[in-house]
Amino acid sequence: MKKGNKYGLHRVIEPKGVLPQPANKLDNNMDEIYDNEILIDVKTLNIDSASFTQIEEQAGGDKAKIAEIMLGIVAKQGKHRNPVTGSGGMLLGVVEKIGDALAGKTDLKVGDKIATLVSLSLTPLRIDRIKDIRPDIDQVDIDGKAILFESGIYAKIPDDMPETLALSALDVAGAPAQTAKLVKPGDTVLIIGAGGKSGMLCSYEAKKRAGVTGKVIGLCHSERSTKRLEALGFCDHVFSADATQPVAVLEKIEALTDGGLCDVTINNVNITDTEMTSILCTKDTGVVYFFSMATSFTKAALGAEGVGSDVTMIVGNGYTRGHAEITLQLLRESEKLRRIFTELYAS
Repeated sequence: MKKGNKYGLHRVIEPKGVLPQPANKLDNNMDEIYDNEILIDVKTLNIDSASFTQIEEQAGGDKAKIAEIMLGIVAKQGKHRNPVTGSGGMLLGVVEKIGDALAGKTDLKVGDKIATLVSLSLTPLRIDRIKDIRPDIDQVDIDGKAILFESGIYAKIPDDMPETLALSALDVAGAPAQTAKLVKPGDTVLIIGAGGKSGMLCSYEAKKRAGVTGKVIGLCHSERSTKRLEALGFCDHVFSADATQPVAVLEKIEALTDGGLCDVTINNVNITDTEMTSILCTKDTGVVYFFSMATSFTKAALGAEGVGSDVTMIVGNGYTRGHAEITLQLLRESEKLRRIFTELYAS
């Protein structure tokens, strides 16, 4: 086997010298792998929410057009990085081959079912056939292959839950795990996009961390997601609003917090122009965590400056130590979470 670079530089075709994520094209030839790579037989792609929403809108909701767009992205780039959002997603598959240099250095073996916890925007991918598209949960079943680099992280699919259930949670594992680090007892927390996949997990985790002296506020968009979150009972207050309208949302938050605003705001939405809502609703000494891949960090930085806000803004790094274990444990802890995730994503 040929010797590979830890970070996958050997797969970069253009431009040379850059890492796989910003590269325009990767080598997705799977006939031969490098000594430090893991070859995966891919079953399902879990496209990130912002990316799938954009592709679906571009395709006018037509599944055949969605498939055509996705195949075109991979044919051009050798990976699935949405050219509009710049984001990818993750995958579920079975380990097919392990490079010689990784022998004894990984806990994986051929035949293991895994979910990759690195973005499809940096993962060499070949799609042979698109078998099914499930727009309601952003998942696409395929026949194909992918490469996990030596530096790539993954999670074995646990035995105590269905694959699709684990995949749906692992897709957003960074959000609840970061929430666990950010929220302290007594905090007032705003979850924007609280009725969605990552939002529900964050709401549960935020309430657990904020405790009885804290307050968790859930902002949802649709009537359906609002009712769903209310029924779960994780938030002290739930309301429906347009997160792209910062002044209207600010007025609601001021009313709910007696003008005190929020210590922590977690933004999980998959649409643009919600940066100022997050900033205005957060105290000067507070923290805004932008988990959304639709975030413009230019808008966030200049917007905060423009309104004189001294909030600490955190980029939504999808990885934090132990995030897979933390997130899967939430589904084990909460019967309500597991039931709704099973109903929405694994039925």
